[in-house]
Amino acid sequence: MTLALFDLDNTLLGGDSDYLWGCFLVEHGIVEAERYEAENQRFYDQYLAGTLDIHEFLRFQAQPLTRYSASELNRWREEFLREKIEPILLPKAWDLLQQHRDRRDQLVIITATPSFITAPIAERYGVNELLATELERVDGTFTGRVSGTPCFQAGKVERLQAWLRTHRADLNDSWFYSDSHNDLPLLERVTHPVAVDPDDKLRALADTRGWPIISLR
Repeated sequence: MTLALFDLDNTLLGGDSDYLWGCFLVEHGIVEAERYEAENQRFYDQYLAGTLDIHEFLRFQAQPLTRYSASELNRWREEFLREKIEPILLPKAWDLLQQHRDRRDQLVIITATPSFITAPIAERYGVNELLATELERVDGTFTGRVSGTPCFQAGKVERLQAWLRTHRADLNDSWFYSDSHNDLPLLERVTHPVAVDPDDKLRALADTRGWPIISLR
């Protein structure tokens, strides 16, 4: 079984679902606008710079979820998908996924963004396997804590290794598509690393190492 792994934000999507979720909460008055917007931007800038403390960010991101019922959150998520995500689904991403389906590869989306946000996006792309950061719930209510290892940087490798053991799979002839230098730990593990609309750091590294660079925009 050949694995085809895909980052989500700014790779299969023409934007960042994590950041856009924060924007959605601000625009709909679900959070205190000025403070939350400033913090959301600060964390996103840190992510782009490669200096993000993922645990600090996830505490910030998970806190609003603890204050509302599952039904409210699910309703807002559907609005978020319509307003923020559907406009940034990329036709060329559909084509790339289909190329791997036609080859009977196993498709997996692997993302740092929590599954609460990304599971319906993976579903829209028709990808059944999702590895994402998991936020803890007790009796269906978010606690504000992370469950397990965040699926970020080296954590992506750790989460994937656990998935490989469960599915009795390996990385022989594997592919990984990503836009971000934050994904270097996993890009270095696969057979075929591909830089997709890469940030400046990843573009320079891909040029140096001879990795393919493609655009889905």
